[in-house]
Amino acid sequence: MSPIAYGIPVLLEHWALTLAVALVALVAVEAIFWVGVRLVRRAARRSAMAVTVTQAIHGPSHWVLRLVALNLVWQGAPDDLAGIAGVQRWTGLLLIAVVTWLVVRVVNGTARAVVAAHPVTVADNLAARRIHTQTRAIAKTLVGLIVVIGASLMLMTFPAVRQIGTSLLASAGLVGIVAGFAARPVLGNLIAGLQIGLTQPIRIDDVVIVQGEWGVIEEITGAYVVVRVWDQRRLVVPLQWWIENPFQNWTRNTSELIGTVFLWVDYRMPLAPLREALKAACEASPHWDRRFALLQVVEGGETAMQLRCLVTAASAPQAWDLRCDVREALIDFVQREYPQFLPRLRAEAEIAAPQPSPLGPPA
Repeated sequence: MSPIAYGIPVLLEHWALTLAVALVALVAVEAIFWVGVRLVRRAARRSAMAVTVTQAIHGPSHWVLRLVALNLVWQGAPDDLAGIAGVQRWTGLLLIAVVTWLVVRVVNGTARAVVAAHPVTVADNLAARRIHTQTRAIAKTLVGLIVVIGASLMLMTFPAVRQIGTSLLASAGLVGIVAGFAARPVLGNLIAGLQIGLTQPIRIDDVVIVQGEWGVIEEITGAYVVVRVWDQRRLVVPLQWWIENPFQNWTRNTSELIGTVFLWVDYRMPLAPLREALKAACEASPHWDRRFALLQVVEGGETAMQLRCLVTAASAPQAWDLRCDVREALIDFVQREYPQFLPRLRAEAEIAAPQPSPLGPPA
């Protein structure tokens, strides 16, 4: 019998033994995982965050245990077993990828639990919006770093890539400059995301005016911010823009706002009944938060005076609706009760006296 013919049965026997051990290890992992899941769920059911995180890591943790068991089996196999080196390498790569997936799910699950614990549907949601913004910005940054680290570890398992890395380190000056210019937009957005998460010039559900557009911060991603404009359009603005450009944030410290309504009326218009009409309009509107309602004369023109009404509301949408309600009510009041005092253009005409004719009176 030739050595090759003799070696094939031996090789198959060694692989059969190794695969049998791997199968036993996988069965043991399934049993351990089944018991562990129930113990962890029982221990975590008192905490909403623990429940969310355990649900998020259920799939990745299962695969991590399987790959760890297989990796231990491959490491215990004979070193001269044909093909075992390739199997070990690919199992190691899969293990790194699945561990990266697991850590990402831990971060995302924790972020979801924190966000769920602070709903923004309450009346005073300033603290909740601050937590939402910080949590999402930090989670997105951490996920990006975790993915980069995981991909780097996977690439460094290849000797050729390690050699390239050594060569790049030797010429780090030029490569660093080139990479810095190439990665400037990415790094700029990354740093801007951290700045927004920590300093919070904007938060989820903030009311802002960006490039002349009134809207609400709908989403903050790792690269851009989505602003929902009042007519349901979406304005997509890069993260770095918010750090480098001025903009208006109407709900930076509180969601309560003061709305303004301007009216032009004749100078003879009495103000006392108009103030009573303003108070009645505010009380009739469900959007008034009952803090105050003021009417002032702020300007006098050639033909009319300008009145400014200040009204308060609990949020920007309510302030907009309240302004519309007050404007309609006051215009209707003036039209019904004092139509003669609506703005009008006056003109004074002087008729010159007749001059005597130099020729004397007509015959």
